[in-house]
Amino acid sequence: MNKAIGIDIGGTKIAAGIISETGELLNRAETKSDPSNREKMFTRVVKAVEQVLEDSSFTIADMYGIGVGVPGKVDREQGIAVFQNNLPWTKFPLTSRLRDQFGLQRITIDNDVYMAAFGEWKETQAESDETFVYVTISTGISCSIIQNGSFFRGAGFAGELGLIPVFSKTAKKLERLEQASAGPAIEKLAQKELQMAELSTKDVFERYKGGAREYQNIINEVTDNWVQALYSISCLLDPHKVVFGGSVITNNPFLLEIIVEKMKLYQIPEQQHLLSHMSISTIKENNGVVGAGLRVFEGN
Repeated sequence: MNKAIGIDIGGTKIAAGIISETGELLNRAETKSDPSNREKMFTRVVKAVEQVLEDSSFTIADMYGIGVGVPGKVDREQGIAVFQNNLPWTKFPLTSRLRDQFGLQRITIDNDVYMAAFGEWKETQAESDETFVYVTISTGISCSIIQNGSFFRGAGFAGELGLIPVFSKTAKKLERLEQASAGPAIEKLAQKELQMAELSTKDVFERYKGGAREYQNIINEVTDNWVQALYSISCLLDPHKVVFGGSVITNNPFLLEIIVEKMKLYQIPEQQHLLSHMSISTIKENNGVVGAGLRVFEGN
């Protein structure tokens, strides 16, 4: 059975896993990031790989290759982390550094959302002739599109769902979706509306689920904004499947029902096939690691 290492790199943590060719997560390790400078950050990536191997019965020689998901802009062909807002890696030659470090020639890097999308696409066993969309709602909001088995990249910036303008009823103006309804925005909205300085995004959802009626307007505002953007996806792509990931929605699966009900109000009957094919990730925080590992075997 072929195996690969999948790495999901973020500004706060780095996850590494050993992935089988069938997508099974055989082992997983996690370390804290160190974004203080580029070399310290790379050292933490190396540590994550070493840790996942130490905790398993495998060695680096058993690995077919390494796949890496990196936030921000990535040059896949040259193996360069071009720019990351929360990492110190401007034009960092990640592929060549990993080859030098571990001696494996097969290194695949891509944007982290694309890697997660690939993991979800494989997990849902989507058909190669389907249009599949992965949407992540967390600290940021983004999406990735797989059409006929390949990523739709446009000129290189496709999938930036968080940049779509939506009309915020609270602010009474157009705002970019990410600024209006990503995790940090939900926290700010709740603090402002309820005049509570120590209120977190997690608190908002927990108290809403606990029946606190004063949180209803906040949930309505946030989900209204999401659905405006999601309807744009429905109209432009008419996807066969949409899978949601990211901590905001995977930790609060009740949100899917709200999204589906609100989408019905927008969609005409010919679009409503999508409503029964919207789901929440079952691999959750592991989708980036699994997707990165699986991409090694795909060679794309």
